[in-house]
Amino acid sequence: MFKLNGTIFMPPVLTLIGIPGLESVQFWIGIPFCAMYIIALFGNSLILVIIKSERSLHEPMYLFLAMLGATDIALSTCILPKMLGIFWFHLPDIYFDACLFQMWLIHTFQGIESGILLAMALDRYVAICDPLRHATIFTHKLLTQIGVGVMLRAALLGAPCLILIKCRLKHFRTTVVSHSYCEHMAIVKLATEDIQVNKIYGLFVAFIILGLDIIFITISYIRIFITVFNLPQREARLKAFNTCIAHICVFLEFYLLGFFSFFTHRFGFHIPPYIHILLSNLYLLVPPLLNPIVYGVKTKQIRDRVSKIFHSKIPS
Repeated sequence: MFKLNGTIFMPPVLTLIGIPGLESVQFWIGIPFCAMYIIALFGNSLILVIIKSERSLHEPMYLFLAMLGATDIALSTCILPKMLGIFWFHLPDIYFDACLFQMWLIHTFQGIESGILLAMALDRYVAICDPLRHATIFTHKLLTQIGVGVMLRAALLGAPCLILIKCRLKHFRTTVVSHSYCEHMAIVKLATEDIQVNKIYGLFVAFIILGLDIIFITISYIRIFITVFNLPQREARLKAFNTCIAHICVFLEFYLLGFFSFFTHRFGFHIPPYIHILLSNLYLLVPPLLNPIVYGVKTKQIRDRVSKIFHSKIPS
């Protein structure tokens, strides 16, 4: 590791300290985090198996749900193994390039999840506001195009973050990252050079992906609510609204946690660092945990299929 004027030139290895201020209890924090990860893996895998095996669920809403489940598995797997290595086995070191790759994967899967939530909102919008055209609009070809487009958007917009760090930032004041995973701003703030371009591009990506998605999702649900409340029969209103409840819960959980974490990280200067890190961790771990539970409880077809699987295993 080459040092120049008290700075470190292109460090090959970074050190993730976990949750600053809570190092003495990180072992115990790892236990609920591990439990959340196991439940998320099991729940999302079960959703994927059910949707794959049940032909009646090969519809846009459930196929989007399968995409969401696969994304949740990938997102939580990007974070938890290394985090538990820090908490339980005192393995804080990570190669600089591996850290950048983890950062890109995390932000890519976050962007994919946001795009899928937007696609699910548009699916509900067409299904409720223009039901006769739903089958002709949301074809399997369109679903494939949406899936590829969502992945490419997130991956391509996230890639310049790596390039800007790798090409612009050469000198670092320390190799110690005050975080439990490789987060963009946590790495950028280690540099001694001007990081304004990195910060601006990070905000630009956050607005282009999360900002625009939440605007279009909100507009879709405003239109949905207007259509639902104009239905003449109370039963029809309840049935239409019930198809949206699960998605609304997932939407609120993902974006409220995301924006709270985002704004406390950038503007909550008086909030202790461990609060920032815990919020960031919960933002990435809670949605994969809750999404299959919410959809399993609120979606009758999935709930019935889960009951059938477990009841068939109980001997009569």
